[in-house]
Amino acid sequence: MSDLADLLDVPPTSIITACMGLGLMVSINQRLEANTIELIAAEFDREVRFVDAEEMTEELIEDKDDEKDLKPRAPIVTVMGHVDHGKTSLLDYIRHTKVVDREAGGITQHIGAYLVKLDDGREISFLDTPGHEAFTAMRARGAQVTDIVILVVAADDSVMRQTVEAINHAKAAGVSIVVAINKIDKPDSKPERIMQQLADHNVLVEDWGGNVQCGLVSAKTGDGIDELLEKVLIDAELLELKANPDRNASGIVLESRVDKGKGVVVNLLVQKGTMKVGDTFVAGHHYGRVRAMENEFGTRIDTAGPSTPIQITGFDGTPQAGDKLVVTNDEKTAKDIAFKRQQIKREQDLRKVKHMTLDDLSRRLSLGDVSELNIIIKGDVDGSIEALSGSLQKLSTEEVKVVIIHTGVGAITESDVLLASASDAIIIGFQVRPSTAARKLAEREQIDIRLFSIIYEAVDVVHDALEGLLSPEISEKITSTVEVREIFKVPG
Repeated sequence: MSDLADLLDVPPTSIITACMGLGLMVSINQRLEANTIELIAAEFDREVRFVDAEEMTEELIEDKDDEKDLKPRAPIVTVMGHVDHGKTSLLDYIRHTKVVDREAGGITQHIGAYLVKLDDGREISFLDTPGHEAFTAMRARGAQVTDIVILVVAADDSVMRQTVEAINHAKAAGVSIVVAINKIDKPDSKPERIMQQLADHNVLVEDWGGNVQCGLVSAKTGDGIDELLEKVLIDAELLELKANPDRNASGIVLESRVDKGKGVVVNLLVQKGTMKVGDTFVAGHHYGRVRAMENEFGTRIDTAGPSTPIQITGFDGTPQAGDKLVVTNDEKTAKDIAFKRQQIKREQDLRKVKHMTLDDLSRRLSLGDVSELNIIIKGDVDGSIEALSGSLQKLSTEEVKVVIIHTGVGAITESDVLLASASDAIIIGFQVRPSTAARKLAEREQIDIRLFSIIYEAVDVVHDALEGLLSPEISEKITSTVEVREIFKVPG
């Protein structure tokens, strides 16, 4: 409230008096809600424009680059498609590595990024977003940072729901699409049928009179992949992708996790400028200084320019996937911005937890108008947590509401168990385990902890739990009828 008084250039007592006139009792150190601030400002004939904490970062990079400073950069490409259509296999072939066998269930669990250099020296940065339909949030975020989407569809299958989702995400992000019809080595492949189905979803390839480039490929044999990459580079030339490498760097956080030996490790895609070891930065609610920098192969590097995926350490905490990282001129600026964001987040979290007490839950249940399943999610990386949270929240129905009351990266702790006890929540651990102390406390408090390594298995288990909470369907079956002929009183 005191900050508002300073902005309005009035004494704090005037603010308190105005609030009393509105029927509000406030103290000088109290944080006011947005609608309350608007009402108070109106009392003093002032208009209010709310600035999000993220906008503080935008002020650092709002200066536009001169056209003469811009240089061509590599296209950022996201490979999307149905889980079984060979998306990861295609990327594996391009990168000449093999990662699919190391993933749980053969599914890409974490967002990866790789810089591929072709024989002629040209480069393409690939984002490898998880391909299962449950990972819509990750896939959408991948489309927001990419220039071109390679849409993979199996020639021996059909356009699936996940394929349509990928199309919609790419269109919403305004990015170019290049279709890769995969598995043409299969005897039952029918690429013409795939083109027809794509046309039904307003994706017209060039052979069908449209402007979407399409390549017939085999991730197994490598047929057509060189031609596919050439189509990607043709689209990139049309987009005239450029960036200024000679400025403070900015980029997007793709993934964050905690490593026992390194601390917080962040996968980052540089979008502007050149990132250097020793740079100070702010990312989301956290800040730091680049302590070490590696490329996707684990090789130490000192600098990274636009369109380069890197892995860096030096954070004071784990930023969220999708947070914008901005290099600052000094550590104080980064620290001040991060501190302000942390302060706002803490206050928001306190308000959220306060509304999810056992008393409040009991009150809602006693009214009979809502049933709630409270969930705490802990995972190994932020990207997986976001995907799982989005999938679970989609399970909400009119009768049962899924509430994610807390998420975090790292092992399940005593603090998580205490929060679950206070909020009547279950705890889901994705590729993490509880500490010994947390496990003992959970047993004492009778908190249900479920551990998973595949996201859709976690979703299935929660779905079953929701089915148990749903109100039973009541049906009436007439077995006989009677007719009331007369009503009379029986004496005594």
